[in-house]
Amino acid sequence: METTKQKLTKVFENLKPQFGYKNVMAAPKLQKVIVSVGTGSKMKNDKNKNEFIAGRLAKITGQKPAPRQAKQSIASFKLREGEVIGQTVTLRGDRMYAFVDKLVNIAFPRTKDFRGLDAKALDNVGNLTLGIKEHTIFPETGDEELKDVFGLSVTFVTTAKNKVEAKALFDYIGIPFKK
Repeated sequence: METTKQKLTKVFENLKPQFGYKNVMAAPKLQKVIVSVGTGSKMKNDKNKNEFIAGRLAKITGQKPAPRQAKQSIASFKLREGEVIGQTVTLRGDRMYAFVDKLVNIAFPRTKDFRGLDAKALDNVGNLTLGIKEHTIFPETGDEELKDVFGLSVTFVTTAKNKVEAKALFDYIGIPFKK
């Protein structure tokens, strides 16, 4: 089975006939993958939730998450400026390729009633953002902590110029879209 890193080295040859690239640098590439979790309301009830989510996210991605603070106070949400309301991880290089492989080959097949991703999740500059309802689809999470299930957001940032190029890149990598 070919890994994502191996596939990305052959993107130019495979997409050249479709888009007429004259240079290897013109072909779209996967720049980074951003995984983020919002912990806002959970943190108010239990102070250990933030550490739990950070630990889980570190196990899933293989990298320590960075805490994200509130930019301003909002009285109606009982939120103060500087409070930690989320965790985020930016993956590049080999960790990014390993995460994409794990997501496509292990996590998506473990998702209940998974029928593919919607192509509407692609934005106009070629980035793909998707939400995962349960972190338990990743093999690193233990099944004994089913009471502490949280969702996460995954954003794939590419160098594609438009939706069509990005869709072709993601199809080639193996990201499953709905037919």
